[in-house]
Amino acid sequence: MEAINRTIEQRQTDKGTETKHSEQHSMEDRNGSSLNMIGESARLKLLLKQVAIVAPTHSTVLILGETGTGKELIARAIHKLSPRRDQPFVSTNCSSIPAGLLESELFGHEKGAFTGAVSREIGRFELADRGTMFLDEVGDIPLELQSKLLRVLQEQEFERLGSARTVKANFRLVAATNRNLAQMVEKGAFRSDLYYRLHVFPIETPPLRERPEDIPLLVWHFVRKYQQTMKKRIDTILPEDMDALVHYSWPGNVRELQNLIERSVILTDGLILHRPLVAQQKTFRRDIQTPARTLADAEREHILKSLRETGWVIGGPDGAAARLSVRRTTLLYKMRQLGISRPAD
Repeated sequence: MEAINRTIEQRQTDKGTETKHSEQHSMEDRNGSSLNMIGESARLKLLLKQVAIVAPTHSTVLILGETGTGKELIARAIHKLSPRRDQPFVSTNCSSIPAGLLESELFGHEKGAFTGAVSREIGRFELADRGTMFLDEVGDIPLELQSKLLRVLQEQEFERLGSARTVKANFRLVAATNRNLAQMVEKGAFRSDLYYRLHVFPIETPPLRERPEDIPLLVWHFVRKYQQTMKKRIDTILPEDMDALVHYSWPGNVRELQNLIERSVILTDGLILHRPLVAQQKTFRRDIQTPARTLADAEREHILKSLRETGWVIGGPDGAAARLSVRRTTLLYKMRQLGISRPAD
């Protein structure tokens, strides 16, 4: 299977004020569909080689890396290059779902399993049958749920909440985290047996600051993307602006770069890209201390925030349940459990 191809694209402006040299190493599935892995650095080449090696297997993959480094993009690349590419790719962000709701979301529940469970609901693992299950931020899974997850990975079977019947699901697991799971194991915050079960084939996505040679390629990729959608034409990036982009630390990685270029394209009036605001960008401290709260407090606050933002609409595509990526019945159950009710007008 041809997994890694090179596309080189070079453009030069006639005035010679700026030269664009864009080279990207892209991965393609068997149908020739590009997976848009852009760059020419040694770190990216190693990453793509690892993806090409592990994708055709059915082995568990653990993707490690900072926020914004493209972990889900790598997970989707593994799926598209695997024998399961024509089957479902089911993605779940474990940090975005309150801990009390996560079990029902992953394993599903039967009618009557709890108050508000008016019908059977299929969980994410069951939906991923024959396909790929992507667990993002797997380090945020509560300790009490990790033993059940371990059993699913080992036996590929589980029970829905409220049921004694065993359900089997044949899925390939790809997990990702920005946390140090080995340190969490040492501190007792993550099960060692689950860690070793996940750590079959680890892949590290490098932060953008460690592959600066890829930054000009990514910049021009995003410029072309947004100038097309905004019906603009941009031919030039001033050398001093590109130099500032290359030497910026990028704490938010590729995601931050993409957002910054989108803003610059919006503000561009002419052929020269509006000067990116990297000089004003500030890194964010990751070690800010916050007062200790109980898990129930954190869940309650998270649910309340979504309810307020949706005007206390629970169901529907724009309701709080959709924002929390959970089912309506699951959210109603959790609201009753936490004593959450709509305030009187």
